[in-house]
Amino acid sequence: MRLAPHSRLLFIGDSITDSGRERKSHASPWEDPGGLGFGYVEFVNAMLQSRWPERKIRVLNRGLGGNTIRDLAGRWKRDVLDLRPDWLSIKIGINDVWRQFDSPRSPHVHVLPEEFQATYRQLLEATRDRLKGLIIISPYHIESDRHDPMRRRMDEYRKMTQTIASEFDAIYVDSQLEMDRLMEHIAPQLIAEDKIHPNSIGHMALAQAVCCALES
Repeated sequence: MRLAPHSRLLFIGDSITDSGRERKSHASPWEDPGGLGFGYVEFVNAMLQSRWPERKIRVLNRGLGGNTIRDLAGRWKRDVLDLRPDWLSIKIGINDVWRQFDSPRSPHVHVLPEEFQATYRQLLEATRDRLKGLIIISPYHIESDRHDPMRRRMDEYRKMTQTIASEFDAIYVDSQLEMDRLMEHIAPQLIAEDKIHPNSIGHMALAQAVCCALES
């Protein structure tokens, strides 16, 4: 287990990370993190507390539905730097791609590859010296047809996150690989009706992948 005793692990991302987390503001968020939501962050926390209770690892969720990397940049100081985590997990990229498909006539909301990569790197440059560890989780599309336009675009952004993870010596969790593994046996709509927001099956797969990466 890579997390030292009393480590503070912060998750940031979009709605997949958010998953209904509590929004209340607490004076000491690490002591009173509030509800972590019903998604993979809560499952990771449950695994950490049940398997390594003696380490007293603290988990905080700062996911926010609809976010792109551009949105993360706008709240990075408040929701990452000011909270001073030991470990940071980032899962972003789905909306950066999705807006290009569900809002084709609104180019101002599109986060294209150049901006996505540049912003991601800027945020990590400002943060990595403050961290003991970094986890980057790729975006995914729960679509088994790899020639599907949105799946192909998502794979492009997925490769970008893999490259960035390598550059910054981060633990890389390939969430698309996890979803592809599930889709070998389970229909996509039984993992996520909209191919994006997973049910407990998809969230558990993400949580297991994160915990396995932290153990290796």
